[in-house]
Amino acid sequence: MKIDLCFTPFELDELELRDKNVIVIDVLRSSTTIAVALSNGAREIIPVESIENAVKISGSLFGDVTLRGGERNGKTIQGFNLGNSPLEYNEATVKGKSIIFCTTNGSVAMYKSRFAKNLAVGSFVNLARTVDFMKEISVDFVILCAGRANSFSNFSLEDAVCAGMMVQKLVQDKSLSVELTDSSLAAQALFKTYGRSIVKMLKNSEHGKYLGEIGFAGDLAICSAVDSVPVLPTLTGNVIKLRKEEARSNENEPLPPTKLSA
Repeated sequence: MKIDLCFTPFELDELELRDKNVIVIDVLRSSTTIAVALSNGAREIIPVESIENAVKISGSLFGDVTLRGGERNGKTIQGFNLGNSPLEYNEATVKGKSIIFCTTNGSVAMYKSRFAKNLAVGSFVNLARTVDFMKEISVDFVILCAGRANSFSNFSLEDAVCAGMMVQKLVQDKSLSVELTDSSLAAQALFKTYGRSIVKMLKNSEHGKYLGEIGFAGDLAICSAVDSVPVLPTLTGNVIKLRKEEARSNENEPLPPTKLSA
């Protein structure tokens, strides 16, 4: 089981991910928000790479059951129903809805991975569930970090540390034979350095500081809560949904409101 890792999707050709098994990570905040939305009963998430495509797709869907969610530079896109804070995606708002989702980094990585053989969306909030999925399939995986489009290096510390935590969990399972690439080893080392306090790491990261400055400091506590939203969003066709067995279970056990409080 070989684990490769890409710290940013921006130089990646989407065809390079064709028929690969991919985990997309965008800790702040797309991966977290998608997990929360689906846990709270959203029917599906439709990731798009541009605002123009979000508007185009929403025009062909029923308005009363479709929401547009996303952000540019952390802030809600003008004309959209929702931004990218997990607190906005509560059950009363999203249950039964299709959500067209457009964000600066996360939805771009998901869109680029649309030709993957298997694609799951992972973060700290569903980390164990994501790792279990990788073990279940037990084949080679590419972990794709969403990174930061508006950063000089496009590198995101929080995504790399989360990826490193996944790598560490896999390596610790002695029943697996895991081969790591240099980038996977680097992410594992970052987790060992910064993984003792996830929330502290998020607060000290560039994007974490920025979110605090624009009024979303409360989101950091939610995004750092390991295994607080134990679901697995996966790509089915062109949309992201819960796996069938999880969707059935979730109908009877919606995410408790306390898990969405900072």
